[in-house]
Amino acid sequence: MSETQHESVRLAPDPSPGLTKVGGDTPVVSPPARRRRPKGIGWPARLEIALMTGPTLIVFLSFVILPVAMAAYYGFFSWQGYGPAEDFVGFRNYLLIFEDGTFIDALRHNGIIVVLSLLLQGPAAILLALLLNRQMRGQTIIRVLVFIPYVIAEVVVGTGWSLMLHGEGVVNAVLEKIGLGWLQADWLSDPKIAIWTLMGILTWKYIGFAVILFLAGLQGIPEELTEAAAIDGASYWQIQRRITLPLLGPTIRIWAFLSMIGALQLFDLVYIIWGQYVAATAGTSTMATYMVANGRNAGEYGYGNAVAVVLFFVSLFAALLYQRFVLRRDTEGAITGGRR
Repeated sequence: MSETQHESVRLAPDPSPGLTKVGGDTPVVSPPARRRRPKGIGWPARLEIALMTGPTLIVFLSFVILPVAMAAYYGFFSWQGYGPAEDFVGFRNYLLIFEDGTFIDALRHNGIIVVLSLLLQGPAAILLALLLNRQMRGQTIIRVLVFIPYVIAEVVVGTGWSLMLHGEGVVNAVLEKIGLGWLQADWLSDPKIAIWTLMGILTWKYIGFAVILFLAGLQGIPEELTEAAAIDGASYWQIQRRITLPLLGPTIRIWAFLSMIGALQLFDLVYIIWGQYVAATAGTSTMATYMVANGRNAGEYGYGNAVAVVLFFVSLFAALLYQRFVLRRDTEGAITGGRR
């Protein structure tokens, strides 16, 4: 054999992995190397997880899942709130809910409040946040004044506004003094005005929370982007429309979710200002006020529990829809690590 042939043999590639030549040219399959199995979570790690999640899980089951399950159970009975629930009525309470036009009106009012809250509070809060995000005199004081209504108790807010807005209240008196007496109205009892009165109070009360949330979101937008756009000749409003608002999108969507759930469960301000009877005639009743008026105050605790279950599932259904179609792109990457 020549030297060239010796070199070609020496430089020939090795046989395929798992094949070994034994005594000749016939390859023999060798067993594959064993892969090490990843070790499972040890007992110390499991104990740590149990200690960290155990108390939270117990609280969640005790104060969320168990009350909902008990409400669903008592909703199948005609129960007056004391003694054992023995008068089983099946789905009668649930059927009566959707046959009652008063509940349908309350559900419609909740839907109106959800839409108007998003349309009124959202744009106003964004404009205020953009204004307060710029350097200006009295910036801190204005932020405090905007946020103060949010931290005032609902009882104080409801009582104060009900005193100012009734027929002989300060609002009508001021309008008369400044020569705008023709604007005087029955702000709380007129069905054509009451819902707008409620929206004005809700906007005044909760816009501070939205402004603070948007200001926090604005702090996370890099200044280099806006500075580069300004150097390229973009105007202030072009920068806000093309850069600021898209980057503020996740914060806006989270606020919209919180506003929607809060509007569906609205109770305290309506009950304090209008009460259980005037709210229905004034067009400001909600599912929560209906539940209290026709359940607890009427002595029909079984029916009230059924209304509570319906309210729970309406809110859950709205939350799941919003999560599926709106929040999915914001939470998917954070929860699952993104799609591959």
